[in-house]
Amino acid sequence: MRYAQVTTIVALAAALTASGCNRPKPADETPARDAAAEARQRQQDDIAQLDKKVADLDREWNEMQAKMAEKKSAATAALQAEVKEDLTNAREAVADLKSTTPENWWERHEQRLERTADDVEQDVRRFARGWTAPKLEAEGTSGDNSWEAQRERFARRLEARIDAMEDALKDVDLKGAQQTEVEDTRARLKKMREDTGRLHNASQDDWWEITKARVDDYIDRVDRSINRLDDDKKG
Repeated sequence: MRYAQVTTIVALAAALTASGCNRPKPADETPARDAAAEARQRQQDDIAQLDKKVADLDREWNEMQAKMAEKKSAATAALQAEVKEDLTNAREAVADLKSTTPENWWERHEQRLERTADDVEQDVRRFARGWTAPKLEAEGTSGDNSWEAQRERFARRLEARIDAMEDALKDVDLKGAQQTEVEDTRARLKKMREDTGRLHNASQDDWWEITKARVDDYIDRVDRSINRLDDDKKG
């Protein structure tokens, strides 16, 4: 009897062991965790680099202010105010990156691009003799509320605004510092068109690269504006 009991126990243990071996193993989540950690680290590195670029902008701005004071020359008051405002916006843009997520990036991206368009439109209205606001309602809306549909509607509306602003500046021909400002406005419109064109092929997975590129480009534009201040004299 004891031998039969032992045999039965051994057989049962073997069966349980085999059953455990055949049970499906949980998926290994390590690669996904590693990829997420790498992405976060990459984002933190990007933010650190942009923080440094903004700090460099602050230094350049202070040096330019001292240089212009020493030469007793100054760019137009409007241009100085615009560059100073852009510098503040650059700091805020980098700070915002620290709280930007896949869930809120598109809303923020739309807001920033709309604000840029509003800012450029103010300059266009200053220089253009005739201004015709685009009929944005012509782009319409549809029942499709997918992200791709929202992206396309937004891109088309923005492109309609860019078209109208470029048309308004087409025959503008000024002199001196004002012409420099007009050329800067045209350059901004060109960049806006390039950025908006890329949206047509963007996916939500591109959220960080799109956001980072927007902030990086903005910082570069402020850098160019600061370096140009000493060339834009009054009169």
